[in-house]
Amino acid sequence: MRVAILGASGRTGGVLVEQALERGHEVVALVRTPARVAVPVPGRTEIRKADVTVPRGFPDLADVDVVVSAIGIGKGDGPGALVAGAKALAAAGVRTVWLGALGSGVSSRSGGLIYAGVMRLFVGAELAEKAEADRIALDAGATVFHAPDVTDGPLSPTRRTVPLAELRRPLLPPRISRATLASLLLDEAETGRAGSGILVPLG
Repeated sequence: MRVAILGASGRTGGVLVEQALERGHEVVALVRTPARVAVPVPGRTEIRKADVTVPRGFPDLADVDVVVSAIGIGKGDGPGALVAGAKALAAAGVRTVWLGALGSGVSSRSGGLIYAGVMRLFVGAELAEKAEADRIALDAGATVFHAPDVTDGPLSPTRRTVPLAELRRPLLPPRISRATLASLLLDEAETGRAGSGILVPLG
C-alpha cells in the first residue's frame, strides 16, 4: 500500500513513517521543509513539500491509497494552520485518517473531569481550531482519532480503538504511547473504511 503521512517530520509522524516501512508499505512523506528530512529507505520513501498554509502548492495525492495526518499546532504556527491542513486533505479527495485530540469538540468531556480541566488549562486557546479541523475532516469522509495525552513508551499489547460513543469516561487522565498510537492509526489506514466517524485509541 502507498501511504502518505502529513507531518512526517514531527515526533508522531516520524514513528508513523518507521512503522509503515516496517509493515512493507511505500511512504510519501509530506513535510513543510523537505531539506530537513532524510530518506529512510530509498526506493520506498518519497518526500514531497506540503505546506498546508499554501493551498495552491499542496501536492497532488492521486497516486496514494490513504493519507494519515499527524499534524498539530506547532510553535510558531499562527491560527488556522490545523484547519488549513484539514481543508487541504479534504480537497485532495483521498481516504484520510485524521489525528485529533480527546477533550476537544464533541469529546470535550469524554476524558473525564480532570482531563477536561487539563485540556482547558494547557490547550484552551487551540480547542476551537481542533474542533473545526475535525468537523472539516469528518465532513470530507475521514476517520478521526481523538487521542488522549501522548507519551513515550513501548507498543501496548492490549491496544485497541473504540467508537467515541462507547468510551467509558475514565477517572484518571488517559494516556497512550506514541508507538501505540502510530500502530493504531496504521491499522485503521490498512483495514478501515472511509467515514468511520470518531475513534478513540486506547492501550
